[in-house]
This record gives sequence, structure tokens and C-alpha cells, in this order.
Amino acid sequence: MHIDVYGQGGDIPVVLIHGWAMHGGVMTPLAEALVRIPRVRVHVVDLPGHGHSRAGEEGFDIADCVERLSKLVPPQSIWIGWSLGGLVALRASLTLSAQVAGLGMVCASPCFVQHGAWVHGVPLSVLQQFGSDLAVDYRGTIERFLALEAQGDDNAQACLRELRAHVFDRGEPSAAVLEMGLYALEHSDYSEQLSHLTCPSVWVPGGRDRLVPWQAMEWAAERARGRYHLIEGAAHAPFLTHLAELAVQMKILVREVHGE
Repeated sequence: MHIDVYGQGGDIPVVLIHGWAMHGGVMTPLAEALVRIPRVRVHVVDLPGHGHSRAGEEGFDIADCVERLSKLVPPQSIWIGWSLGGLVALRASLTLSAQVAGLGMVCASPCFVQHGAWVHGVPLSVLQQFGSDLAVDYRGTIERFLALEAQGDDNAQACLRELRAHVFDRGEPSAAVLEMGLYALEHSDYSEQLSHLTCPSVWVPGGRDRLVPWQAMEWAAERARGRYHLIEGAAHAPFLTHLAELAVQMKILVREVHGE
């Protein structure tokens, strides 16, 4: 997997993981904000099949991502995941607790899809529609997804322009990889395991997010005994629209982990 490193001299490692259909480059604003925190070094990941990690990659699986990343990033890193990347970071925190020092969840839920008594997610039909649309209108489907990410934000138009401008900077993920990502979003459910988290965590939703309800993250933070911070005017990409507020929360997480 391709990993960009910011802040070469820092001795506090942070792993930053992007969301569905994206690449690590879209997280640059947050990476640059994080390396302003003293001693922090940021490892920005391109997930398998995405961005500069497309070569030779034919699939996407969360468990595989965690296993591979655990061998590529320093031990005792703080893992920060946005959206789908949050599921990767959360699984790492649960299954590799000795290697994960802290967890940051940005617009990321332990369970993305509504089922049974779990109402804090998107309807299954939404993900299924994205999956079926990919085969017939790849770019149109990505465009609709970007619009959904920006919808409702205080700065929705600027957010959408930024997402559109950079989504394909590192090439296009294959439809097969994106379908596997949707499968992961549909079938992953870590809600019952949250009480097993042992590291400090912060859960940061957007109050106007159309993909991950803030209620899901508030519930998760309580179960994980983590910290919760709502960015009220944000939709699904606060690292583009409410960067300063988000960066403050991650700075607090660093302090919680390292006691500084």
C-alpha cells in the first residue's frame, strides 16, 4: 500500500485513512494540520485499489487492510479514520489493541447500514443503488456520492468543488474495488464490540451528515467510553469545511494518549 509521510522528525505516529472511492490525497488539509502538533508524524494511507495503491490490487477487504497496515506503520500509532477508513481504524483498535495507541473516528460509525433495531444508519437500498449504478454510470455514481457527502454543510458548494477537483487526482478505483468497499460498509458491524476498546478515542460527527447520523456516533462514543464532539454545521467531510475545529479534537486526542 502507498503511504505518504508528513513530519519526518516526529516521534508520535498517526495513521490517517480515507473513505470510499477516495485516496489519501484528499486528506492533505488534515495531515498538514496534524503535523503542526509538536512531535507528530502522519502516515497517510491509500487503501488497496485506491489512489497510488491501485497497481496489482484486485480487491478490498477491511481485515486484510488492517493486517497489512499493521506491518507498514509504526507500533503504538494513533489511527484516525474517515468514513470507510473509520471501519479500518476501528477494527485495528479492536483486534490489534497492543499496536493502536488511540482512535479518531471522523464521520464514521461502527455500523453504517440500518438493520433490526439499529436505526442510526443509511437504508440498505442506498448502498445497493450505488452498487448497481456503478456498472452503468461510473462517473455519474461517484458524482452523486460526492454531492451526498457535501449536502447540508455550511460550506456545501465549496466542499463539493473541492471533492470534485481531487477525487480522481490519483486515478480511478475499479468498479470491482468500489463494490467491495460497499460490501464492507453493508456487512461490517462492530457495535457490540465497542466495550472492548481499551485505547482513548474521539468520535467526531457532522451535525448535517447525510451518510452517518450523529446519533450513531454519540451512541458509539458512550459505549466505547470515548470522547464525543459534534461539529454542528458540518456534513460528511469536515476536514475540508471545518478543519480548525476538527484539528483541535485530534490535538486533544494526542494529549490524551501521550499525557502532554
